[in-house]
Amino acid sequence: MSEPIFSSQDNPSQDNAYPPNESGDEVNVGRSAASRSKRSRDEARHEAEMREARGQYEELAELAGSLAHEIKNPLSIIHMNIDLLSEDLMEIDSPSSRRCQNRVDMVRNQCERMEGLLRDFLRFARLRHIDLVPGSLNDQIQQVLDAYQAQADSQDVELQRYLDPDLPSIRLHSDALQSALMNLVKNALEAMPDGGQLWARTYSTRGGVNLDLIDTGTGVDDNTVLHMFEPFYSTKDGGSGLGLPTARKIIEAHGARISVQSETGRGTKFSLQFPVPARLG
Repeated sequence: MSEPIFSSQDNPSQDNAYPPNESGDEVNVGRSAASRSKRSRDEARHEAEMREARGQYEELAELAGSLAHEIKNPLSIIHMNIDLLSEDLMEIDSPSSRRCQNRVDMVRNQCERMEGLLRDFLRFARLRHIDLVPGSLNDQIQQVLDAYQAQADSQDVELQRYLDPDLPSIRLHSDALQSALMNLVKNALEAMPDGGQLWARTYSTRGGVNLDLIDTGTGVDDNTVLHMFEPFYSTKDGGSGLGLPTARKIIEAHGARISVQSETGRGTKFSLQFPVPARLG
């Protein structure tokens, strides 16, 4: 015979059970009410702190965007005048003018680098909220792969497409999502300068719709995986370090998640997980 759930000492229905301690019950109720009140105050304080932090972040982002614009304007003037100075120097054929030309070219290259950095930063800073409409993830990745087909062919990279024809629709912003996907495909191709394969696979899961991008490129180490989505972190010469952070920001604005796995010498896998609203199915 199985043991009862309550022993004779624990079961309050037994005759020898102690009578309820009314004063103890009142104390417990009072403590419970005080605990709930404290929890409510803590939650309210936390929400207020979060609102203040978001406000400060938005103010800082707006200030940073304004500062970037202020830098961009004089930088454009510097770039224009460097081009004019270069034209003047080309009319003078002398050793000193050639030395000056080399220095002018160096300044021009740095101007172009700074302009590219500012463009990437402004794109990153402006991205907050985007309007989403029903669409096909398959169509988005198809268009991106088609855009890079010629480059892939020139690098001897084989593009493999395994796209689920029964994939449910998701809510998306076509231009923004394609920009993010282009960044991921571009990175994959840059990791395979001597050829390789890039697989694009879409499939449904219980939680939504997934896209995997898997390349056979050089891969990256664990430290790079840890920091690759941080703004201004880059392992490329002249890179702004804003490509992947912007891509992540776009993907998260879709209510989606992005994760990465990589192994040096074997390749990299980016996985995107998109939610599927019930009404879209």
